[in-house]
Amino acid sequence: MEPRLNLFASPTANKLIKHFAAAGKATQETSIPDSTLELVKIRASQINGCGFCLDMHTKDAAAAGETQQRLHMVGAWREATVFTEAERAALELAEQGTRIADAAGGVPDEVWANAAKHYDSEELVALVATIAAINAFNRLNVIFQQPAGDYRPGQFA
Repeated sequence: MEPRLNLFASPTANKLIKHFAAAGKATQETSIPDSTLELVKIRASQINGCGFCLDMHTKDAAAAGETQQRLHMVGAWREATVFTEAERAALELAEQGTRIADAAGGVPDEVWANAAKHYDSEELVALVATIAAINAFNRLNVIFQQPAGDYRPGQFA
């Protein structure tokens, strides 16, 4: 697949991506495990069909020590026994936040309440910001048809 535009050669895209990435880094300053944030990014990217982000976040998660079993099970997290209750709450919030257009009224109160059982207010802000940021990145990459498969762990760190 050929990208519609070379995002890495575009000064405007580079500025935008740097701002998105900077916003994403703020979420790493909370006590939410990086592995949970990566799982959230992977699940949203699966839903959005973003191969570029799936390539990046599965490789980064694996390089950080995430197991192949858990990475393979993200798409079926409800049936998988390998995720904690807190991770399940984050994955549900990610799904509902990613599919916000499909759900009249947005994220259901019970999904929010379940997440709030596991995460404090700062962590909830970080989760929502992570969901918003990955959805923005997914949309850029899907619309511009960024090819997937060549990412190297930590490439953009």
